[in-house]
Amino acid sequence: MAGLNVSLSFFFTTFTLCEAARRMSRALLPRNAYNSFVREVVGAAQLGACCLEMRMLVEIGPWLGGFGPDLLLTLLFLLFLVHGATLDGASANSAVSLQEFLMAEASLLSTLLKLVAQGLGLQVACALTRLCWAWELSDLHLLQSLMAQSCSSTLRTSVAHGALVEGACAFFFHLTLLRLRHSPPTCRVPAIALLVTVMGYTAGPFTSAFFNPTLAVSVTFHCSGHTLLEYVQVYWLGPLTGMVLAVLLHLGHLPRLFQRNLFYSQKNKYRIPRGKLAPGSGDIQKPTKVHSGWEPGPSGVGDHC
Repeated sequence: MAGLNVSLSFFFTTFTLCEAARRMSRALLPRNAYNSFVREVVGAAQLGACCLEMRMLVEIGPWLGGFGPDLLLTLLFLLFLVHGATLDGASANSAVSLQEFLMAEASLLSTLLKLVAQGLGLQVACALTRLCWAWELSDLHLLQSLMAQSCSSTLRTSVAHGALVEGACAFFFHLTLLRLRHSPPTCRVPAIALLVTVMGYTAGPFTSAFFNPTLAVSVTFHCSGHTLLEYVQVYWLGPLTGMVLAVLLHLGHLPRLFQRNLFYSQKNKYRIPRGKLAPGSGDIQKPTKVHSGWEPGPSGVGDHC
């Protein structure tokens, strides 16, 4: 249990330092610089550091620390609960940033800045996490530090199957984000955390369920076992295809590329009155006077229903 306590301390320290960096940046930097760059750097660093430590627990913990799947899945759920509560609007996911661009919610410059910031944040996370492992604060960190130079690939299935798995995970993840985007955080954050946990359980043994191209580049692209092209097919083309399909299913079109709705018919929100227009009234329909033994007052038609 000493190794688990060290990992829990690592998670707590990561969240604390990243939250301190967010608050300091909000206080010192212009709002645009924080929203479009610094927030993504800090969010990606937080996600990347926790992902690396969690991957270490999943790969080494069961046989060195005796950690069962129930403990690891519970820890994964809690981590994404905290991520959802602390990221402060950052996506820390290049596929989500591209989704916002395709939905015409972000400009090209803003999207490019976010992608650069996410890559920078993940590189910082990898460097600091490996430095922490080198301190050998636990047996898990000692072994991970020895294995870090010759890491194994997270792709443990065929390329076609891996791309399908990553695409399916990205499809359900982005579709859930779109469906819950206007929901209160008290509902949205637990739902996303539960979805990530379920996908980690079902897809983790095959591809580690990244559905985040930038995160996959930092964690597994340098590992031996597959070529760069195979990694690109699984961890880039798969998630991006799933994201595009989710947007198409949700909206029926890609606002940045075309406006024609492919799946849903456009219906007029306003009902057209069935009554005929009075002669000489032009485009304005006037209500018909009802003769019921009394005449309307000076207010005209203001009392009619």
